[in-house]
Amino acid sequence: MRGVRQTILLLLTIALLAAPFLVWWKAQALTDWWQLRDYTAPSTVAALATQDTMTAYARHVFYVNHPDIESNPGQFQKDCNESEKTIILGCYHPDQNGIFVYDVTDARLSGVEQVTAAHEMLHAAYDRLSSKERNYVDGLLQDYYNNHLTDQRIIDTINSYKQTEPNDVVNEMHSVFGTEVADLPAPLETYYKRYFDNRQAVTGFADNYENEFTTREDQIKVLKSQLDQLKASIQSQEADLDSQLKQINTDRTKLDSERSSGQIAAYNAGVVSFNQEVNSYNNSVETLRNSINQYNQLVGQYNAVAKELASLAQSIDSRVQTQITR
Repeated sequence: MRGVRQTILLLLTIALLAAPFLVWWKAQALTDWWQLRDYTAPSTVAALATQDTMTAYARHVFYVNHPDIESNPGQFQKDCNESEKTIILGCYHPDQNGIFVYDVTDARLSGVEQVTAAHEMLHAAYDRLSSKERNYVDGLLQDYYNNHLTDQRIIDTINSYKQTEPNDVVNEMHSVFGTEVADLPAPLETYYKRYFDNRQAVTGFADNYENEFTTREDQIKVLKSQLDQLKASIQSQEADLDSQLKQINTDRTKLDSERSSGQIAAYNAGVVSFNQEVNSYNNSVETLRNSINQYNQLVGQYNAVAKELASLAQSIDSRVQTQITR
């Protein structure tokens, strides 16, 4: 009997010693269970997860953060109060304190909420990586950035993070590359399969609405170049007309003098060339008028595209600039 009691005491001691380790080992699972115990994803949130083709694990990470799609600009700014430029609008608060996505209703920007949701979910997923996993993934991300990345917009985005969030650059690479770069090296593609059944669905959303901006920005660049060239031409034409008019006035004075002084032969000889000067001047005036009309039409086109671009910016950002808060 004494041996049995000693065995029981030994087992209890082992159990008590092991309990803290078990609690630590299961801490994440326990926290997740607590977060999800009374949670049912709203249909709009579930739809984002489905449209992003999130895996069961990614959906779990997403839901644990109780994603909120916010249509009130003031509330969104309150929940996401640190910002920097990129093409999405949302934020993730570490330690499962929430994911917030701004509600963008402009049909031209369909896809922005999906990319934002995926981007923020990847931040939460990155926080869950073990040290070993993170070192491995960080190496893949850094290698792609240093040796394979060619998209200037993405390069500029990462460089801006180096200035604004120097301690989180690789974390941001993890979200940006996963949602905005369609073709990645095989090891990264394999890694992202734990989060997306079809990652190209997400990058397709990013391409679609980013194109709404880039096509208009490209139009503005072309129109601006045309306006600059036409303005220079108009200024040159105006200078030439001023010179022609001075010569016409000089020649008119000379003709008037010849006629009044009775130099009829000289006068008659000069009239022909004078009339040619006047005709040339009138033709130049018409050319200038056409150039000015063309310039005004281009200004109208420029303003229309600029207005569309401003409208898109207003739709995607409650503060009238494309931003993300992390």
